[in-house]
Formats: sequence, C-alpha cells, structure tokens
Amino acid sequence: MPASPAATTVRPRRFHGRGLRWTVAALLALLLLLDVLFPPPLPSTPDVSTLVVAADGTPLRAFADREGVWRYPATPGSVSPLYLQALLNYEDRRFYQHPGINPWALLRAGGQWLRAGHIVSGGSTLTMQVARILDPHTRTPWGKLKQMLRALQLETRLSKAQILQLYLERAPYGGTIEGVEAASWAYLGKPASRLSHAEAALLAVLPQSPSALRPDRHPERARAARDKVLDRMAALGVWTPAEVADARIEPVVARALQPPLHAALLAERLRAAQPGQARIASTLDAQLQRTLEERVASYFSQLPERTSAALLVVDNQTLEARAYVGSVAFTDTRRQGYVDMVRAWRSPGSTLKPFLYAMALDDGLIHSESLLVDAPQSFGGYRPGNFDAAFNGPIGAASALRLSLNVPAVDLLDRVGPARFAARLDNAGIHLRFPRGGTPNLALILGGTGARLEDLVGAFAALNRGGIAGRVRYRAEEPAVDRRLVSPGAAWIVREVLESNPRPGYGAAMFDTARRPRVAWKTGTSYGYRDAWALGSTRRYTVGVWVGRPDGTPLPGQYGAITALPLMFEVVDALPRQAADAAPAPMPPSVSQLEICWPSGEAADTLPPALCARRREAFALEGAVPPTFAERDARLWRAGRERYRVDARSGLRLSTQCRQPHAEQVREIARWPALASPWLSEAERRQSRPPPLSPDCLADGVDTGGELRIQGLVEGAVLAAAPGRQRGVRLQLRALGSDAPIDWLLDGRAIGHSEGSAIFTHVFDQPGEHSLTALAGDGAWVRLKFRVLE
Repeated sequence: MPASPAATTVRPRRFHGRGLRWTVAALLALLLLLDVLFPPPLPSTPDVSTLVVAADGTPLRAFADREGVWRYPATPGSVSPLYLQALLNYEDRRFYQHPGINPWALLRAGGQWLRAGHIVSGGSTLTMQVARILDPHTRTPWGKLKQMLRALQLETRLSKAQILQLYLERAPYGGTIEGVEAASWAYLGKPASRLSHAEAALLAVLPQSPSALRPDRHPERARAARDKVLDRMAALGVWTPAEVADARIEPVVARALQPPLHAALLAERLRAAQPGQARIASTLDAQLQRTLEERVASYFSQLPERTSAALLVVDNQTLEARAYVGSVAFTDTRRQGYVDMVRAWRSPGSTLKPFLYAMALDDGLIHSESLLVDAPQSFGGYRPGNFDAAFNGPIGAASALRLSLNVPAVDLLDRVGPARFAARLDNAGIHLRFPRGGTPNLALILGGTGARLEDLVGAFAALNRGGIAGRVRYRAEEPAVDRRLVSPGAAWIVREVLESNPRPGYGAAMFDTARRPRVAWKTGTSYGYRDAWALGSTRRYTVGVWVGRPDGTPLPGQYGAITALPLMFEVVDALPRQAADAAPAPMPPSVSQLEICWPSGEAADTLPPALCARRREAFALEGAVPPTFAERDARLWRAGRERYRVDARSGLRLSTQCRQPHAEQVREIARWPALASPWLSEAERRQSRPPPLSPDCLADGVDTGGELRIQGLVEGAVLAAAPGRQRGVRLQLRALGSDAPIDWLLDGRAIGHSEGSAIFTHVFDQPGEHSLTALAGDGAWVRLKFRVLE
C-alpha cells in the first residue's frame, strides 16, 4: 500500500534536519580538532628587545632580540591617542565589533579588485594582519584562507587589547625595526606617546609597504601616503579640517635608522642584573648623558692610543647617577671601550687623603692648621716622597691636604692606623682591594691599594651630605644604602679646605667666580702614571673622572691635575645650577674658628706672645685644639713647650748641679720639630733653642741638635764641567756629624739618600745658583750654596 503524501513529506524533513545538525557538529569538531592540532604561534614569553631608558623614558640602549630585530615594548595606553585614531580609522574601523574577519570589507576589496584589475584597498582586519605577522603565508587563496582562520583563532584566545598590543609591537617598519615605539624613536627621535597629527598618520600607514615608504629613503612617497591618511581622517570627521591642514604642512623628515647607544656599559650592566626584563628605567639624565659622551670623546681624541676614561655624575641628595660614561668610546676596540672603568679596580692615588684628614679631625689628632712637617722621614723603613720630589718643611694640615703632600699624609695614617682607616672606609662603602695575602699598610694612602670610581664618588659626596657616604644608585627602585663616614663637622672642615683651593690657572681677583658653584676637588695619580683621577663635589652634584689605560700600562706625563681635572671642571660647569650653589654652607655648631700659634699648635689666647712665632686662623672640631705632634723618634722627643731654669742676670741655662749659687728664674720656649729646622728663619731657630748651659753647671742631657758638615763641597763654590764633559759636575759627598740616615735635597727637592757618613754621589748638571741640604734623621742639618757654570 503506497504511503500517504503526508508521510512522504515528514520523513525527509526530519532526515535533513538531523543531518544538518550532525554536519554542523562535525564541522565544529573538525575546526576544534584543527585548532588544537594547529594552534596559532603565539609568543610564549615577551620577546621584545630589552630597552634601557633614562629617567624621562628616553631610550639609552636597545638590545635586539634573538633574531636581531629591534622591537620595543608598547601598549595601547603607552602610545599617542592620535596614532590609535589614525590606525583604527584607516586600517580597521570595525576592529572592536568584528570577530577577526570583516566580510563586508573583504567583499568590497574583492569588488574593487575585479573592477580595477588591481588591489585598490585591502580587506584585512588588524587581527588578520597580526595573524600574517605571527604566521606568514603565501599570497594565494589558500594563504588568505589560512590567514582568516588564524585570525579567528586569535580572537578566541586573546582580548582586543592583547591583539592590538601584538600589532603595536610587531608591525613592520622597514629593516629590522618592528613596532610603533621602535619606529618612532628610529625615524623621529621621540617616543610614540608624543606624536603630532602628521607623525601619527605617517606611522599608521608605513606598515602597508615598509620598504617602499621608508621616510629615510623615500620621503616623497612617505608624504603622499601620509596625506592619504590625513584625507581619510578629515573625511570621517575624526580630525578637524584645521588640524589636517596644519598636519599637511609638516614636512617628512626622518633620521637614519640607528638604534640608540648611550650609556652602553651601564645598560649592559643593568640588563645583566635583570635578565629578561623588557624595559629597564635608569636614573640618568638623557640630555646630560649625550652631552657628556660627546664631550669625553672630543676631549680625549688627542690622547695617546689605547687611552680610555670614565666619568660618573651623581645627585648628592639621592645618590642617583645622572651620567655614566664607562669608556671613551664603547665601539673603539683599540681603547678597549668595552671595558667598564666606572667599576674597574684601579689604584686610587691620593684620592683617599680627604677621608684620612677628616678622620684625624674626628679623632682629635689635628685641627685645620695643625703643624705638620713635610720633610724626608722614615716610617719603619718606608720613606715616601712627594709627587714633584720637593719638600715644604713646616706646613699646616689644610695646605698639606690641598697640595696633596705625601709625607704628612703618611704621618697621619701612621697615627690613625692603616687597618682602622681601611675598615672605616669599607664600612662606608669604599671597598679596597689588596694583593693576595696583603694587609693595609702605610702605602695605601698613596694609592697602594685598589678602589673603584663609583665607590669613590659615593664617598666623596659625603662632604656635601653631612659626612654620610652611600652606594650610587642607577635605578630609582634600588634601595638607598647610606653609611656614616665622618662627622658633619669634619666633613664641613675638609670641604671648606678643598673648596678654598682655586682652580688651576685662576689667580686671586683674575676671574669673577661668584656665580659658579663652589667645588671641593681633589686629584690623584697612581704610581707610574697608570691612573689619573679628579673628584669634585658641589652642593648638588658629585663628579668623578678617571683616565688611564684599561690594560694598566703607564701613561707617561698624564696625571690628575692636567688630564682629569680640566674635564671634571668642564662637567661641573655644564651641570644645572641654582643660586644657592655658589653660597658657602653654614658652619655646623660643632665647628669653631680660632687663632692658633706655631710651633705649639695651641690656641693663641692661651699663650704668651713670646711663644707664638706664627699665627694661623684655624677650624677646630668640638673645641679640640690638639698640640703639635711630638718628634716621632724617641731619641728626639721633646714637648712642644719646654721650661728651663736660667740665671736671672746672664740668661744661661741651669742644671740640677751647679757649683755657684744663682738667682733663678723660669724661661719657657716653644720648640719647632727638629726636621723643620732647614726651612725656618734664623730668628725662629734661635727662639726655639734652649739657652746655653752655664759653665759652672754639669751637663743636663738637653739635646740642642747636632751639627752636620758636608765633605766634598764648600759654601759659595763655583762648579764647572771638565773640558769635553757634557753631563755636568760629578761629586762624591759625605755628611759628617751624625750616624742617622741622611736625606740630600737640592733646592728643596730630594735627590738621594745615604746612611751616616757613607759616600753620596751626584751629577750637578743644571746651570745657575743652587742650595744643597743634608738632613739627618735626628734633626741635624747643614745647607751650602754654590753655583754651576754653563
């Protein structure tokens, strides 16, 4: 029996409905399986370039990714809203509405292609462009289909903001530049957050054809493409006609594609400390950094080959670095520009002396004008000399520091203690490096140790931080590490002493320096001219400069005062300043100013005038006015003031045993250190001697100082070279009258050393008037004047 018509119509409908559902389900299952088997190649970790920036966000150095691509971090919130407007309205107006594919845009683009015979406008959404960037495909229908499927995958996995971020970081801009942030810095020299209307339009259109539209190579093409975007923005009413008109006037000017390379060594250091960090913010001042890099490169371009330099500028208040130049030129292999000399261990020369004098003030050993003796001395067999081999005799502590004299510094260190001094420095952040198995000794104050520029700068800033030293900070996030180095009063006195040292070449009343910041400065030169230093501190900044060869070979004739110091002052003058920088800092309550007397070193108001041979204005700490150091050798020890019983009529000295009765009275003298005698006037020497002993009194053991005489040369001698001899006059000399070691000085400069009456040989080859001094370790001395003929 045939089926009824109703039955024949119901069953196919039921079959087709069930089949359609199964077909859709199968298709969805297939798509899900394909999505699982072939997921989109999303970056597993942020693979943008590491970008080190200055405090204001200016890129200092970018490190390319593993493929050599320059790609900087970017988000929709970090770029200019003008750029986002231009990008979305020109490339994909329905970006926030479509699921990754815009069918209407594809149909429009296809119709235009059929009518014109070539591509008029693209149909790709931003999501499809990101899909093509992540997974490149061929320009075939199958390739286009793959791109659309990838776009759908992206939309199911990522938010619109994440997709947009991928585009902002990966859109091609020509060469190895990817992303709007890298392109903005490479072409325009500014961040993508500060784009003008014209610049935003330019960067929005460049990825359409990055090679053909590169503004550094094809500025006219780039301008035409930019203007097309501007016209679209005006037509859509996104930007006003006036804004677009102004933007069209702006020329297309692009820089050559060069990744930033400033503070290269610091950037390398920060990157190593934070591996994998996409963006590292430093504390540097970008403009100051560029200026100083150029200045250093120019300043040292004439120095001998293989010479490098380092420069560090820190803000005293925060100890944040504002400029960091680790070498003259990072890419100069002949100068080993890849070696960071800011943190290299080098001999500090005399740069540690200000800290020693400040510690001696805190210990109550000296005041600012304590009498020290700059003369040949032996410290347990160690015999230091000065840089210029000359000696100054009696000298105040402030002048000894300003002149960077070695013997007074070694004398002070011997009294403070080398181990204690090194420990105090280490606690304050100046880590010293000694040879393996070595310990702190007297040579460390003259550079017999290793130190780093950044540590020295962090400690030198203490002079303007109330005695507080600290670790230099290169990122604002780094914790402040501050340690007390010396008291506020000691820091103030030492700074005042160093600030009163005029700049080289600046005499009194020659230049008006009232508007320039006051600078406490110190230089240093290591043994063999291997390291030249200059440190300077103002109210706001501390600057450190090092010059030398990274391999440690000598640099003859280059020392701190002529090589590093001029650059340091140039840097100080280039720093931002305020009116208060030139004003003297107020004296702390712990410091007092008073008049003291030499040779005793005591306050003038406590002494009779007869005991005050020379008067000096001094700064004292906590009211302490320590007397002049006693003679170091026990055989020579004498108090600074001595009292004698003398005959009231003759003035002759009396001992405890005299044959005749005398009318006695007490006479007091102030003794100069014996080693200072050759530099004193005859009147000063006479006032410092004890009165002669009365003939009727037995010897009392009072040492009035031995007498020397020179054998081999007489007073007023005239020396002439033998005929045919071209090297002057060679003499063999002896100093008779003392068994102590003898130092020989020619015109105040050390020329040799002998023991007791041993022969001393020297060639006198400089024509003119001269003086020769033999100075014994027990204070005895003799001086002769002579002349050498030409």
